[in-house]
Amino acid sequence: MRLLVDLGNSRLKWVLNAPGRWELGMALHQGEDMTRLLDDAWGALEAPQRIVMTSVAAKELRQALEQWATRRWSLVPYVVQAQRAQLGVTNSYREPASLGADRWAALIGARALTQTPACIVDCGTAVTVDALSADGVFLGGAIFPGLRLLRQSLAQGAAALPLAFGDDTSCLARATADGIAAGTMLGLLGAIERMLVEQQKVIGPGMQVFLTGGDAPLLAARLTQPAIAIPDLVLKGLARIADTL
Repeated sequence: MRLLVDLGNSRLKWVLNAPGRWELGMALHQGEDMTRLLDDAWGALEAPQRIVMTSVAAKELRQALEQWATRRWSLVPYVVQAQRAQLGVTNSYREPASLGADRWAALIGARALTQTPACIVDCGTAVTVDALSADGVFLGGAIFPGLRLLRQSLAQGAAALPLAFGDDTSCLARATADGIAAGTMLGLLGAIERMLVEQQKVIGPGMQVFLTGGDAPLLAARLTQPAIAIPDLVLKGLARIADTL
């Protein structure tokens, strides 16, 4: 068995993977003690043969996870980094290694699902919208704040606006909490859809859209452009990378 791990800015996601086995898990780690969280989440697991992970979280959190795994299982996790080319995907970033490893794994996961042009929308703390050509070239992407960051920024930057959770279904809100919820939700949906239009101009017709990340379920039903929701796309890409190690 191998343990595949995606350590994000607010969520820890993992899968226990072996032939015929794909067991997903998730925990929110923001503000939590990582050692205690891992004791609760992984303390009862059998020792994996290998740990393969991506991390875009703070260095201290990644190190805490690595130390926990070394102490518990005598295993040092293999930390994935973006490459110039790997598993049918070519990285066009000016500095390939500077691309987020979670974005790289998602691209590799998407490439296994389609040979058509694709756009990968990862909806987490930040939203990334990445373009993949039909011949497997990552052409670039855009990054903007996710839903939680948008709402936090209003609460932090405008004294009269609270960090509130309201009804996001109508842009004709009649309460402040509803106005914030609707404005941030509809604004984020609009930004994503505009980015999809712009990227399709470059990569051409037949583009498939893959939606992943923690907020994907909230957004999937509200996008007007068809999208395939794959919550574990990063982990699927990690599985492909792990096969080569």
